[in-house]
Amino acid sequence: MELAQKASFVFYAAALAAALTGFLLNKDWKFKYSILALLGGLLCTTYHIGARWYWAGRAPLSNMYESLTFMVWAFVGVYLLFRKVSGRALDWLAPWTALVAVLTLGGASFFDSDIEPLMPALQSNWLLIHVSTVMTGYGALLLSFVGAAIFSFMGPQQEEKKQSLESLVYRACLVGFWLLSLGIITGAVWANSAWGSYWSWDPKETWSLITWLYYALAIHLRRTRGWRDKKFAGLMLWGFVLVMFTYFGVNYLLSGLHSYGKQ
Repeated sequence: MELAQKASFVFYAAALAAALTGFLLNKDWKFKYSILALLGGLLCTTYHIGARWYWAGRAPLSNMYESLTFMVWAFVGVYLLFRKVSGRALDWLAPWTALVAVLTLGGASFFDSDIEPLMPALQSNWLLIHVSTVMTGYGALLLSFVGAAIFSFMGPQQEEKKQSLESLVYRACLVGFWLLSLGIITGAVWANSAWGSYWSWDPKETWSLITWLYYALAIHLRRTRGWRDKKFAGLMLWGFVLVMFTYFGVNYLLSGLHSYGKQ
């Protein structure tokens, strides 16, 4: 099981190395092998999640290690899906995707990876529905963030790449926003089942709502006020800061009903 996680890291690192080697040697295959390595990493992460699910007897989404691993899986999966839909116009983004996957999996390794029994509050089928939805949304918003960061440094001579990238940033934002919306709804239903109230203004709930409102405003500004290109990219950069505070900061800085998430 842990071997699969290590193999995922190796594949993502290989995807980055393939692209860098291809650039240094000026080879046309640099993105082809990078994409193949990303796919191999995704398959290994899928196996790791499935094996952990089998041995734990529940969805592996109960702590930081498990949720970060799932977010990497979603992030890489969403990129490969958009790359397929775009007709391979986003192949050049593969090494950046690999770099973020390596860094995130590396960060996950600092958290406890032991399989522990679920707390009573987490012993519900809503764990899978709610957390998987939110973390997939975070994966899509991470892709939007990465695209926005790259877009911010691109020059006018890269207009074709900028157009495809700006489209990716917006579409990934939409996917993340609607999944975040569904995550808030399922979280409210779970909260009512567990605590007898749909909404209690717990810090995690409050910051989730703030993050949702921010992305709703960003989408509104793009659609109605023409905030595109660098303006929208800037919104996505700050938006993911909110995502990270909601995901990490609330757990460690603010106490509440979701404090178990820092394990």
